[in-house]
Amino acid sequence: TEFSIHLFIDSCIIICLEVLNKLLEGIQQDDNNAQDEHAHFMHMAIPRIGIGMDSSVTPLRHGGLSLVQTTDFFYPLVDDPYMMGKIACANVLSDLYAMGVTECDNMLMLLGVSTKMTEKERDVVVPLIMRGFKDSALEAGTTVTGGQTVVNPWCTIGGVASTVCQPNEYIVPDNAVVGDVLVLTKPLGTQVAVNAHQWLDQPERWNRIKLVVSEDDVRKAYQRSMDSMARLNRIAARLMHKYNAHGATDVTGFGLLGHAQNLARHQKNEVSFVIHNLPVIAKMAAVAKACGNMFQLLQGHSAETSGGLLICLPREQAAAYCKDIEKQEGYQAWIIGIVEKGNRTARIIDKPRVIEVPAKEKDGELW
Repeated sequence: TEFSIHLFIDSCIIICLEVLNKLLEGIQQDDNNAQDEHAHFMHMAIPRIGIGMDSSVTPLRHGGLSLVQTTDFFYPLVDDPYMMGKIACANVLSDLYAMGVTECDNMLMLLGVSTKMTEKERDVVVPLIMRGFKDSALEAGTTVTGGQTVVNPWCTIGGVASTVCQPNEYIVPDNAVVGDVLVLTKPLGTQVAVNAHQWLDQPERWNRIKLVVSEDDVRKAYQRSMDSMARLNRIAARLMHKYNAHGATDVTGFGLLGHAQNLARHQKNEVSFVIHNLPVIAKMAAVAKACGNMFQLLQGHSAETSGGLLICLPREQAAAYCKDIEKQEGYQAWIIGIVEKGNRTARIIDKPRVIEVPAKEKDGELW
């Protein structure tokens, strides 16, 4: 039955998360032993930030500074190589921004060139991906100074982002308190939009969704998702300091709920997150619903790529944060939930309010 399929998908996602967390805990154990030895040598307390969080924070030997570092890579999901490069770079940087870090000192590029491409395809596609990645890095105020390129069957693009910080330049994501609210800085639905766009050329798939969405709707949703994925979370990170954020994470492959649960798990206080509102790229909630349990968008399991920051903010400052980000970026942010007393879990209510983004179509405008 549909209900049992739903439960099966839910349990598969939970098992996948649990397996990854167990593997990461094993690495963390080794890492903790090394840190204990390092701390003894340094005669100082070392914050253990790394495994399971968005970026690793490594205290350096020099003057109270820390190295904040992250890496990520994935396969192409849009058909524009230049935009793919931009999205990949924004996705790498997003993990720094989730820690409140706004300056990146250096980037490395990781590029897998596909053996399945013809020479002509490689000559066109690869330089465009690289240019998109470098342009996004430039927009972030950093540069790409190296990396690694391999030839293999899969086209992949990603990188490493590194920065040296003083303690006040990053926000450890573990200070949520009861009464905080949850803010999201980009709409959900990127995976749904990308898939729907691919289905325009697949009649058997298109027939499943054509009753709830037009071809023009799908093309516009695809453009919106590309625009959203390529957008940096840098201003969102800068404003986290201004409005006293208590922690954040970025929403990517594990979907909104997966990342919310991971953030909740790392809190010092006994809190839980409850999500009431789901901002979704226009028409994509209807598409997801027409596909049954394929995406699990409204359950919070739909993968996002280079999604927004999910931020714990003091209730009295959250509205001002959203107003400020709209003023500076021209894009909306939303209060989507609350922090309540609990056992470090996260959940979405049974019937969350879906917010269509944008609320109204404007001729000639994307948002």
